[in-house]
Amino acid sequence: MVERRPLFAIFCHVILILGILSIALPVWVALVATTHDNTAFATGTPLWFGDLGFSVFRELWSNESTYNNSALPITHMLFNSLIMALCITVGKLTISILSAYAVVFFRFPGRMLAFWMIFFTLMLPVEVRIMPTFEVITNLNMLNSFSGLTIPLIASATATFLFRQFFLTVPHELVEAARMDGAGPIKFFIDILLPLSRTNIAALFVITFIYGWNQYLWPLLITTDTQYFTIVMGIKQMLGVVDGVVEWNKIMATTIIAMLPPVIVVIGMQKAFVKGLVDSEK
Repeated sequence: MVERRPLFAIFCHVILILGILSIALPVWVALVATTHDNTAFATGTPLWFGDLGFSVFRELWSNESTYNNSALPITHMLFNSLIMALCITVGKLTISILSAYAVVFFRFPGRMLAFWMIFFTLMLPVEVRIMPTFEVITNLNMLNSFSGLTIPLIASATATFLFRQFFLTVPHELVEAARMDGAGPIKFFIDILLPLSRTNIAALFVITFIYGWNQYLWPLLITTDTQYFTIVMGIKQMLGVVDGVVEWNKIMATTIIAMLPPVIVVIGMQKAFVKGLVDSEK
């Protein structure tokens, strides 16, 4: 028998509504700000739509908008962010799943030592090793390039650990049956492990795509050529006004546009993402 507690249910709904409002309010303010001119922000933050409508978005997409006397190539920055996010995502997934496959299904000296060395890198985030990494990239002449933007961020101990934990749940009888059918290591990996891992791959794809899309510190450090600016860097550049008024409507419009690709990825892969995180039946 399920006990009904209406007060507890009301309390949970109130907390849920407050959480949704706390997340949605900044997005609402940003969307409303795109419809006002810059003078509206002198006295406060407007909370309802203004007279400009969504003309700022058309201005940004047509590349007619300027900041700091320079053209704002928002489409080009979006393209750079997309290339960076996809390269990091595909690289992380490829290296991680192959590393986990080697650690779990192959027996070689130092196998567990290699795994724990990978796992210990979780204690060394990018911010800690950023200067040695920057020196390596500089010596390899990879500044202002997509390889410099993506390669240092590809390795992922977290994804390797998650794939390893999943591979450990694969029944040994399945491995023996594949071996008896004449499946070699590559065929076993492609025909059996990859299909079994699709929900895990989908969940990690969403996480790593958002991670790559939101990168700011590393691109800012190694990129001086505007041709390689990402959309997150573009927002920061718009805030750097020396003389003049900060164009908040354009900044907020750019922020809304920068949010759309991760949101689309999350919504499009929502079912696979949730299943990959919570489904225990493999």
